Formats: sequence, C-alpha cells, structure tokens
Amino acid sequence: MDPRSSPTARSAMRCVRLLLGCTSAAELLGTVLAEGPGWITGEGSALYLLDGAGMLRLSASHGLPDWAHERYSVVDPASELPAAMALKLRRPYLLSPERTSVDYPNRNAGMGTGMVAVITLPMVVDEQPIGVLALALAHRGAVPQRDLDVLETLADACAHRLAYLLEHAGALTAPRTGGAAPHGVRPGPRADGDPAAGTAHPLLSLAVRAAGHGAFERDLVTGETHWDAQALRLVGRPAPPDGGPAPAPDLDLVVHPEDLPDVQAALAEALSTGGPYRIRYRVPHRGGGVTRIEETGEVMLDVHRRPVRISGLIADLDHGRSPEERPPAGRWGGRRARTGAAGRNAGANADGAAAGASAAGARSALLLALTRALSRAVTVRDVTTAVTDVARPAFGAAGIVLDLVDEGRLLPVAHTVYGGPRRTELTRLADLSEGVMQRALARSTPLFSEPARRGRGRGRDRGPGRPAPAGTGGPLAPAAWAVLPLVASGRQVGSCLITFATERVFSREDRTLYSAFAGILAQSLERARLYDTHHHRATELQRAMLPRTLPRLPGIASAARYLPSTEGMQIGGDWYDLLRLPGGRIGLVIGDVQGHNAEATAVMGQLRSGLRAYATDGHDPAATLARTSRLLAEMDTELFATCLYLTLDPADGTLRAARAGHPAPVRVTEDARAVELDLPGGPPLGVAPDRPYPLAVEHLTPGETLLAYTDGLVEDREEDYDESVQRMLGGLELWARNAGPVWLEPGPALERLADLLTLNVTERRSRPDDVALLLLHRLSAVHQWG
Repeated sequence: MDPRSSPTARSAMRCVRLLLGCTSAAELLGTVLAEGPGWITGEGSALYLLDGAGMLRLSASHGLPDWAHERYSVVDPASELPAAMALKLRRPYLLSPERTSVDYPNRNAGMGTGMVAVITLPMVVDEQPIGVLALALAHRGAVPQRDLDVLETLADACAHRLAYLLEHAGALTAPRTGGAAPHGVRPGPRADGDPAAGTAHPLLSLAVRAAGHGAFERDLVTGETHWDAQALRLVGRPAPPDGGPAPAPDLDLVVHPEDLPDVQAALAEALSTGGPYRIRYRVPHRGGGVTRIEETGEVMLDVHRRPVRISGLIADLDHGRSPEERPPAGRWGGRRARTGAAGRNAGANADGAAAGASAAGARSALLLALTRALSRAVTVRDVTTAVTDVARPAFGAAGIVLDLVDEGRLLPVAHTVYGGPRRTELTRLADLSEGVMQRALARSTPLFSEPARRGRGRGRDRGPGRPAPAGTGGPLAPAAWAVLPLVASGRQVGSCLITFATERVFSREDRTLYSAFAGILAQSLERARLYDTHHHRATELQRAMLPRTLPRLPGIASAARYLPSTEGMQIGGDWYDLLRLPGGRIGLVIGDVQGHNAEATAVMGQLRSGLRAYATDGHDPAATLARTSRLLAEMDTELFATCLYLTLDPADGTLRAARAGHPAPVRVTEDARAVELDLPGGPPLGVAPDRPYPLAVEHLTPGETLLAYTDGLVEDREEDYDESVQRMLGGLELWARNAGPVWLEPGPALERLADLLTLNVTERRSRPDDVALLLLHRLSAVHQWG
C-alpha cells in the first residue's frame, strides 16, 4: 500500500485537524513538527505569542539552546529580527540557508548546521495579530509555492486555535489540564507581566473547582505525578497545606477493589493507542459509602509514538447531591461506553456473582491489552519498551527489572524506567534482587511479598533489597514486590521483578494475573531474542560485504557512510568501494541491488567481487559495467542493480565514468557550486546484458570534491525526488561556502560533511531504503606535498 494513503501518514489536512484539538502553545508546535510535512526539520523552531505589553514572548520551542531562550525569549515587534519582520509585513518572512548561520538565532552556531532555511509566519485572526510561528525547513533557499501554501495553512490553524484558547482558557505557555507537548518541545517561560496570563488561570481553576473537577498530570518518562488539591479531596486524600499540587496516590489505594482490574485494563488500552480516554470508578470512604469518579484524560505520545505524559481531569459524578442522594458502597449504575482513541469506559458492576464476573472480564481485558502491546514488539528493546510504556503504568508499579538467561546466567537486559532519576536506583535494585530472581527461576514459581509474614521478621521472605516493614518504601526497599519466572516452550528465558511503592496483599486472582502476564512476556522475549539473533547475523553478513576501512590513496581524501534500512531484515544491497588501479589511478564504485533481504546482500557481494576483478584487470568503466551486467544476468536471481563506476587519475584529474541507472555523482567546485555531472547512463545491471554503456570523460581540479550516493540518501516518500536532490545540492553549496575554498584539513572536513549529509536520514521515523555515500576530494598541491 502507498504510505501516503495510510491513515497514519503525514498530511497537511490531518495536521490541521490535530491542531484544532490542541490545548497549549507547546502542543501546537509539537503537532506541527510531528504531523506536518517531513521537510519541516524541527530543530530551531519556535512559537511566539503577543503578551499584554505588545511584546512577542517565546511560548514554546524545539531545538533552541539555553542561550537562545535567554536572548530571544522576548522580541520587540519593532525590531529587525525575523519574528518581528513577519509580524510587521503580515506575510511569511524567509531566511535562506545562507542567512540562517548569520541571522538566526546567532552568527556563531545558527541552526547547528546552516543547511536549513527558516521561515517565520505571522499568526493573525480577523486582522488581530496573535503571534509568530518560526519553523526550520529542509529547503534550498526558495520555498515552492505549494509548500508555502501548506505553511500558511498550518499557521492559520494555529492562530485560530490560539485565539480560541486565549478567549476560553488563557494559560497557554504550558499544558495545564487537557494537553501536553510532545516529547522534546519545550514550553517557554510564563509571561508573568501579561495581564491575561495573570487572570485567566485563576478563573479557569475556579471554574474547574466549581464544577467539581480536579486536575492531574503524570510524566511517564520521569515517573513524576501531580494532583491538584481538588483532585486529592475528591478521592479522600489530604491536600497540601499550601494548596498546590502533590504526588498522586497509588491506584490500588484509591480505586475500589472491584473496579481496579477494569481501570487497569482501560489504562493499558489507552497507553497502547494514545489519545483521549474516559474511565469511571468508585472511591470507597473509610466511614462507608463511595464517591463515583469519572476520569477524563489524554495520553500524549512523542514523535516515536511512545506515551510520555498523561493529563486530564477527574470529576465527582454526584457533585451537588446530598449525602442521602449518593449511592451506597455496593451499588454502581455506570455502563460501558466507547470514548476517544482508548475506546473504553471502565465501570464497576453489581454485587455478588455479577461483580466477580465483571472483575474476571476486566483482568482478561487487561491481559488482552498487554498482549496486544507485546505482540507489536519485534526486538528485545521493543519488548522492554512495551513493558515500560504499558505494563508498568497499568500495574501501578514503581519499577520493573528484566533479567535474561545468557549461557546459564541471569543478566539484566533493561531497567525499564527510562530516563529520570531512578535509573541508578534500579541498577542497584537489580544487583540486590539477583538472588531472589534466580530462586524464582530455579523453582519456576512466582514469588510475592507477604506483609503479614514479613512483619514477623522472617528474613527469607524479605525479597528484593530490604523491603520496608510497612506502609511505603523507596526504590531500593520496595514495600511490595512480585518476582516472576519467565519460561517459554519449556526453556528458561529470564526473570521479571515488579516493585510497588506501597504495601499490598496479592489475592489469588492477582497472582493468577501476574503468572499469566509472565507467560505472555516470556513468549514475547523468546521471539524477540530470536529476531535479534537473526538480525545480528544479517548485520555481520552486511559488514563482511563492505570494506571495513577505506584505503589511504595518494592524491585524494575520502569518507564513506552506510546506513541500513529500518524495514524488513534491516539489511540490503547498497555497497561502495574505493580501488587502487594500475598506473596510479583510483576507482570509485557505488551500487544498489534491488531488495532488502539476505538475497540482495548475497548478490551484492558477488557483484562487488566481480566488478572489482574486471576493474583491476584494466577495463575502463563502460566495459567494466557491461561485463558486470552480463555476470548478474547469468546469476540465478531475478534481482537487478544500479551502479556507478568512475576512475580518477590524481596526477591530472582525468575522470572516466559510466553509470547503470544510478544517480549521477555531484561535483562540489572550489567556488562553492554543487552540480550533478552530466553522465549519459545505461540500463540497470542485469536488465539488458547485451547493451553497451556510454563512457564519459570529465576533469576534477585540485580542491574539488565528488559525492557518489544511493537514492536512499535523498529519497523521501513525502517529497518529490527532484526537490530532494535540489535541497541536497543547496546544502552542499552552503557547506562549501562555510568551509572556504581551501580546506585546511580535508580528511576531517569530509568526515563532518558525511555526518551532515546523513543527519536528516537518521532523524526520519523510518528508513525504507539503505543509504550509502562515498566522498572523494582531490587534494591540492599544498596538501599533497606538505
């Protein structure tokens, strides 16, 4: 299927729809970067809002260094800075790549590379200015009109959404109750001098409290959670004396035991899919009775589709009712209803057998959600990511440690709280828990903490670390824990330690649930390890087929890069070679065999060996490609290949070249021009084995550079191929101007250029094709002789 027709593919219309649902400036900018066209690079982008004093105030950014935040957090609209110019002119204001390294945001660093353009777009609604949107673009200076139309549409959508939020909500500089910025987007400093910012937020908070709502936020990266005072009151917890936010209570201490499995299942589903969700549950009171709660929130995903934040509101469904009108503890009239992307409304049911059946069904739903999340995992890293993103929050666990069996030993594979302050603590916890994890695996029996027995001081039950005697515990002394042996197909795979911050008793149903989860996790890890093993072998095969290092040849400097595809087996048929030829000449080869599998790699190895043999026999490039084409046609394969082969005489700079359906090489001249060599081409290798290839003769002067590459370097499913090539040429010209006519260190300069050329490729969400490039620079007399 064409990726552009996929519902998850980027499109301007989808981006506009998502923008109209954002709840903060940071979320708006993050949505533009994550869902907008791929040629919006992200680094160095910003969103400015006009404050009450008429100044442009930085409200959200991505990729701006700290000094830029300090220097450009407030921009005078009367100044000559790009944001001010866009607002004064009321039209897009473009900085070409040549100017980005000088004008924006400072002359020393620019956007980091200078190989981008920056456009600032005014955000205006009904002739009233709202602010400015600044975006970094991967364009060669001029922006095509169709791209400009898309940018103006996105800016208009942001402007209308911001105008609505300013009118109805206020507080736009950071997400508060309904939304959060995708990971990597940085909210700006609060506009304390802005009257709107000073009055709208208290009014909003008052309205939320008046409706019986409380707000919450949970950072899934660091593990930090915050509930406001009203949310804590709704669940019967004391609010902080200052009335500010406080850490969230554990789920099992808040939710009615009969409703807990349903809530966990709904949360697991929401974490798997992202987006809005709604959950209903009961909160029991110590003196009897319950509060019926409806939790409405949203799971925010980063650009890699990983959940990074949950935020939303909780409401008392019986708000305004007298105590006599509230339902008793044993009754619950909620019904399931599908809502948002999570598609689940978790509610409790009636007493007795019906309640037990509902709880059993909820546990099954939780296992199903966890199974779906783990079924999408391909590698061991993916499995640990699923455990981090879905299982840990759904279980309400403080941390999870996975150990895998390796040659009879248990070795930690991942402590699945990624980032944040707990990584060191979990590493220490893994060391402390090694013994009990080995014992659980040896006995093939799960182990659970037992508070009653532990309270009697039975040391052998103390488990991981030194569990806290009662109440709550820290990362190194969990108050409760479960150790699960992971066994798949009769083989020991590893052990899983799940720790909890508060003490709990594991019921028979809980132990059955965790045991079932252990079986699912073991199967997923076994499958992922098998995939990783196959991929490692394929990678080793690919590495063996390519030169480990480039030879040091007189008269030139060179650099090369290879990046495998991220689809299929993650190996392919791209290759390059640098040859020492008779008579002091140098041969440059780059090719691409169709496909991304072991067969493509094997064919590539045969072609590389054959072409190398023909070239070292002294055949010119045209004759070499003709012989290689016949070789491929005689192989037992239906694959074809594109190839470029050229020879260089370092003494006089003579180039002889031929190409078989391959992109033309690029010459970077001493006066900083980047042009494609005009080389007539022939059919791909193996397609027409009897057809000759034309031979072209060119000249490479000292100080000039050649770039040979495979199409994966520039090809983007969301962009026209010719436009991608032109963008690359513009970046090469900018690099050459910045580097100067005579590079002081050609070798290191080529290495930096190779890294820069592959930078955009490595930032893509997926890489459907391999990438290979080879840079060759003819040294000047100064470099050759001293």
